[in-house]
Amino acid sequence: MLPRARKRNSASRTKRRWAIAAGVVAVVATAVLTYFVIGDSAAEGPRAPTPDEVSRLAITRFRNYEARGRAVRITVPDPAGGLVVTGSVDYRAKIGYGVVKGKGRNDSGDGLLQWTATRLALRPAADAPERAPGTPPADGWYRRPLATAGGALDRALAITLGLGSDRPDNAQLLPQNGAAWVGTDRIDGRPLDVLTGPESRERPGTADSVRYWLDANGVMYRAQARIAAETEPAVIDFDTQEYTAVSPIPGLAPGG
Repeated sequence: MLPRARKRNSASRTKRRWAIAAGVVAVVATAVLTYFVIGDSAAEGPRAPTPDEVSRLAITRFRNYEARGRAVRITVPDPAGGLVVTGSVDYRAKIGYGVVKGKGRNDSGDGLLQWTATRLALRPAADAPERAPGTPPADGWYRRPLATAGGALDRALAITLGLGSDRPDNAQLLPQNGAAWVGTDRIDGRPLDVLTGPESRERPGTADSVRYWLDANGVMYRAQARIAAETEPAVIDFDTQEYTAVSPIPGLAPGG
């Protein structure tokens, strides 16, 4: 009888060990699955920005002004496939210049364009180049007012031009106007913070519709803005190509 009892006790201990091991494996598996599914929740927003984040958000448009000009790629939403503007913006002269091309079936408006805060000039070209020529053609331009409350292209161009300012924003007012830290991201391997904030000093209540990708010095590398009646946001990427100084065409005064 004694040997048989020892066997039963040994079997019970083995079962307990297997049960404990299985429980440990289940706990670890659950933790790993949770990490990969929801990530590190403590590192995700939105949350109130820290003083450093508010300071960077306050100077980011001034950084563009300090740089004088930035190369940009503007992705404009459109039901027919969207538009892409590749060019440069002079944030001191308040004028932009580049090539516009349609995506998908939306290629009827391909060509060159220049714009200021109030005017837009288009030069259609069926074989639009990848990059705008350094010296714009003197003729073939069609000029009209920039409809800042109109179509997606005009709205995206106006927002892009508004991403530069000759002085920092008021850091104390940004949190009151809805600024928030959303999370982190990388662009071309560069670590960036993503924050919401007003698109311009004149539109303080638009923080929830605009996002900025900023580095540790407050330099802007991407901005994303919702446009009325469009399901996708407009996206402005900076330094996607070499900056080219903007030469205004006749009849399009910088800043006007």
